[in-house]
Amino acid sequence: MIQLTVLSFFLCACESNDSPENEKLPNAKPIELRLGAKVDTDNSFAIDLFKATYASSDEANVFVSPLSVSMALNMTLNGAKGETAEQMRTALRASGYSIEEINEYSKSLREALLEVDPSTSLTIANSIWYREGIPVKTDFINVNRDHYNAEIKSLDFNSPNAVKQINNWCAAQTNDKIKEIIDDIPDNAVMYLINAVYFKGIWVSRFDKKDTQKEDFYPETGSPLEVDMMRQQAKFNYYSDEDGGYLELPYGNNAFSMILALPHEGKTTDDVLENLSGDYWNDIITHMHGKKVNLRLPRFKTECKYKMQKKILPDMGMIIPFTAEADFSGINDMSLCISEVIHKTFVEVNEEGTEAAAVTSVGMIVTAPGEILPLDYIVNKPFLFAIRENSTGIILFIGKTGKVTTEK
Repeated sequence: MIQLTVLSFFLCACESNDSPENEKLPNAKPIELRLGAKVDTDNSFAIDLFKATYASSDEANVFVSPLSVSMALNMTLNGAKGETAEQMRTALRASGYSIEEINEYSKSLREALLEVDPSTSLTIANSIWYREGIPVKTDFINVNRDHYNAEIKSLDFNSPNAVKQINNWCAAQTNDKIKEIIDDIPDNAVMYLINAVYFKGIWVSRFDKKDTQKEDFYPETGSPLEVDMMRQQAKFNYYSDEDGGYLELPYGNNAFSMILALPHEGKTTDDVLENLSGDYWNDIITHMHGKKVNLRLPRFKTECKYKMQKKILPDMGMIIPFTAEADFSGINDMSLCISEVIHKTFVEVNEEGTEAAAVTSVGMIVTAPGEILPLDYIVNKPFLFAIRENSTGIILFIGKTGKVTTEK
């Protein structure tokens, strides 16, 4: 068994109760996981996903939930075969693990996170929505229900309420922080595999609102911005290297924490990120030590949306799953591929703590034109009809059939 202390910047999951008071809590017991060494590959995926997202974005703010993305893709991986599965494992930085090991690890991690900090509100939810009437293999349904606690729902994708029903589920799981993940459902869509994560943690050492003052914040380009700068003096874990200083702000019972990385004078976030890897991340955490700090941190709020199928996941080695050559025969015997991986995030940091949410949706479509599912149009009740001339549009005949008679 390998012991693991989980850090919240990358991992937010499951559901527990929120403590209204900030009383001093006993420290959390370290989590013990079967396949605990996989945490290292998960953190490598987290950092590589952030780097790929950062490289593809021209926005000043970038925020992702690697846990949400990996959970959604792990569920999808249960239907992948051959080279499709191998490329997904490559992108997930999990090439050395079988699907059975990935599923077992995901289940044990989710269950452990559920128990680790009763003072922090955490939710992880998974769901699979498939088009009403299509066959879905029982093994695929069972493994995702058993290991990911996924809600499996057959839905009439042609219904005008279908999009709203899926989006309402996302809103409910994220405390209304992410209210929409899909805009419409294409005619050839057959399935959505969705993960939602919600996190609300209270600082162990809260900021006093009376100490918050207006202060300039200097962006990479443009004029200084006046922000609400929170202030406190306390002892925090800290580490410094040639690129920047790293500070740990714990939540609740110290099971979760935020890690800040502030570039040194003359350095930028690009410099910090260039040398960051899974191994170096572990090195930073290992070398942190307690230090008295005068901390000034701005209140901030960020909302982001990414289409990860366009560049981010292909840059991480996942190409075939998005093409007609994909093999998702573990879902059903139709020719399926991933059409989109939409990732939306929210974070707000203030004097009390941090609230964050993420939703990841993996959309599946049929790739062969002949396999697009037909619309059921059963004329078994009174109907209207018309006969028209097509070039002008003029109606020659129009009528209603309320009773059908046939020639004897």
